Amino acid sequence: MAQDWSDVIKGEILARNPEIASINKQIHENPELAYEEYKAHDDFVSILKSLGFDVTPRAFGVETAFSAESGSGGRLLIFNAEYDALPGIGHACGHNLIASSSFASFLGVAAALKASGIPGRVRLLGTPAEEGGGGKLKMIASGAYKGAAACLMVHPGPGHNLSGSIRGVSYVRMLANVKMRVYFTGRESHAAIAPWDGVNALDAVCLSYNAISMLRQQIHPYERIHGVFRSAGDRPNVTPANCCVEYYVRSETRSGAERLWQRIRVEPLNSYADVRPNVSLCKAYMDVMPEGTVSYSEPADILAGSTDMGDVCYECPGFHGVFGIGTKEGEANHTKGFAAAAGTDDSFERAKECGMGMALVGWKVLSDDEFAEEMQKEWEQDMKLAAEGK
Repeated sequence: MAQDWSDVIKGEILARNPEIASINKQIHENPELAYEEYKAHDDFVSILKSLGFDVTPRAFGVETAFSAESGSGGRLLIFNAEYDALPGIGHACGHNLIASSSFASFLGVAAALKASGIPGRVRLLGTPAEEGGGGKLKMIASGAYKGAAACLMVHPGPGHNLSGSIRGVSYVRMLANVKMRVYFTGRESHAAIAPWDGVNALDAVCLSYNAISMLRQQIHPYERIHGVFRSAGDRPNVTPANCCVEYYVRSETRSGAERLWQRIRVEPLNSYADVRPNVSLCKAYMDVMPEGTVSYSEPADILAGSTDMGDVCYECPGFHGVFGIGTKEGEANHTKGFAAAAGTDDSFERAKECGMGMALVGWKVLSDDEFAEEMQKEWEQDMKLAAEGK
């Protein structure tokens, strides 16, 4: 019986290849920045409505978010579809592939729910502004993940860092990221006529930047501090009076990143929690993917950054696996080479394969009470550890 529903899931994803490929192509060819993803939003809403789904555009108080749902009663399963791009380099983090894989998963599970008649709901969330905008943070605050049994998504990574038959990694920890903007206020003066009347805010910025650079000698190997000058004066002959720097501080847990910030401090920006994958979901994903193609947790640094999916992991059991795409040395995420690789047919096929795997795991969440209970207990225990800063 379970195999029959697996066949339904796989068959639906294969049958909907034109729609999935269309959204993948549209998003990749029309990169839009955080909170400006109007075309991606409208294209998704249009396709979902054409397939007969109930869709809420501009969902959860976010102009470029959407929500589509199928089924009734039972547990709630969520898939995240990201689609924002990066300034100047387009989809250099492959969010078109994230959107495609989650779309495929949603379609597969929705078909199985309809065919089987079992209680359960599956929701596809369009989650904008992952690249620094914290879109999921706003959606969490508005209740997008309330009552969810699990939330799943996969993320493309540099395939050249994987070896042999391995094409993906299931259990992927990512760093918490606390972001701050620091303002320095001085006093203007003419830099040639009366420099003594000025208080140079840029000097203060430079001193602080160098001091923080030296602080890096005393932080843990898994911690990161990096920043940029947002404002550093306008003209050389005017003593800069108002300057600003922006910093990202990363550590392996949210509490660890916050502790590290106490050594700097300032205006908080949207900050991301650490990704805490659910082990039960990760193992289930490995079980349904082609044998020998997905490792459990190696290489551990396949995607060593931060994401607002980390905050979702604090709301419900989460999965954020990684799959490799056809990159070369020097073409990791956030490069033009990665953006090009994210647009190939091979990358799309890999995303679709992962979407099929996620759908099978999601089906287990909805249909297997024992598995769902095990997953929930594990998550509750992990949240206790998180509260202790572990």
